Amino acid sequence: MKQVFRYALAFSLPIIALLGVTNATRVVAQDSATIDVDAKYPPEAKALYLKRLDAMFGGSGGQNGGLRYDVLEDVPGLAEFAPLPQTDQSKDSTVAQDALDVTEEYAGARNSQAFMVWRKGKLEREAYFNGADADTLIVGRSLAKPITVIAVGRAIMEGHIKSVDQPVSDFITEWKGTDRESMLIRHLLDMRTGFLRQGMERGPESILNRSYLHPYHDDVIINEYPLTHKPGERYDYSNATSEMVAPLIERATGMRYGEWVSEQILKPLGSKGGQVWLNREGGTAHSGCCIMLPAGAFLRLGLLSYFDGVWDGVRLLPEGYVEQTKVATPQNLWSGMGLYIAGDYVETRGAANPDIANMQITTHAERYLAEDLYLYDGNSNQVVYIVPSEDLVILRVGNAPPRDNRWDNSFVPNTIMRGIIRAPGETPPTPQS
Repeated sequence: MKQVFRYALAFSLPIIALLGVTNATRVVAQDSATIDVDAKYPPEAKALYLKRLDAMFGGSGGQNGGLRYDVLEDVPGLAEFAPLPQTDQSKDSTVAQDALDVTEEYAGARNSQAFMVWRKGKLEREAYFNGADADTLIVGRSLAKPITVIAVGRAIMEGHIKSVDQPVSDFITEWKGTDRESMLIRHLLDMRTGFLRQGMERGPESILNRSYLHPYHDDVIINEYPLTHKPGERYDYSNATSEMVAPLIERATGMRYGEWVSEQILKPLGSKGGQVWLNREGGTAHSGCCIMLPAGAFLRLGLLSYFDGVWDGVRLLPEGYVEQTKVATPQNLWSGMGLYIAGDYVETRGAANPDIANMQITTHAERYLAEDLYLYDGNSNQVVYIVPSEDLVILRVGNAPPRDNRWDNSFVPNTIMRGIIRAPGETPPTPQS
């Protein structure tokens, strides 16, 4: 496999979560000479942490510095890979070619690496850009988060977890008798843990940096990461929330997180594999970000959701589980479990709590043409649109679009839907309200 773009955006979804941090949720870094938060870890852990911190912020002026994902662990896919069926565009295409051409051009002009349109069982369009191809490992950023939802669903299906309403403390037993005891697995998937929300800090004592870059980041989250609200009471986007899924899965199943994703998700989906970032050699995988897979693997994750958790006639996710993922919470009417729903139309919105007005930067020039559209959405517009009423799944992955040529989240799916070749008497779906 080609392995490119291993220098990655540090935090996953979204850039909006790195701006406008309020004093109420800000963790103020202290001078490292007065506090040594790494005293309980081996000396080499602190050295590696500071090296990562310097790579991310040293002279970069932002989150994307020179951070390199290492150590990397293989997450194998199916050895005998079979590609998805493709349409013969001269015979059985169900989408007008000009709509496919326009959207491919739109994606290509915005730093994309891959663009795919799947409809009614076949790929209508598969295009690659900027040196990428079907084997290139794409940094998924927050497309890792839907994987955590699928990983939990597989663990429920296999009997390792009772339900999403099981307390996390049944597995993270350090939380028994603490203010985290009421946290449910559901809260890890729908961002209602009550954890301190995502923000931006530069100092080595910042819990936001330590919970991401430290070689013992899982231990940092379990034992130090603060709650700002009671679990279940508030939606706040937080990478630490999704990072907790890896230790949860490992304790529930007895398997390493990467191994679980490989054996229980990628291989059953007939997918190619990739790699995931570990906090240290032999350590814990980052489940909230930092998995690298070929574009087709991310498309298959969306297809599994479209197919209601069934793949090639085999049920991989519990009956009704996918529908649960699409149910919004009262705290964020656009967010489900690892995904975002169409909801009511607004021109701009993002992954932060809707009451944080200065963090809403994802634009929609018009309402979606299908009210049942939902999407996986990661930093730099890593996006998978799923439209059940149109038998349609669309993927765009790559690097951040240029600032003067931004991504509009409604353009591609709406252009494709307008280009659908309908049978006589067939009517389009109900648009977003």
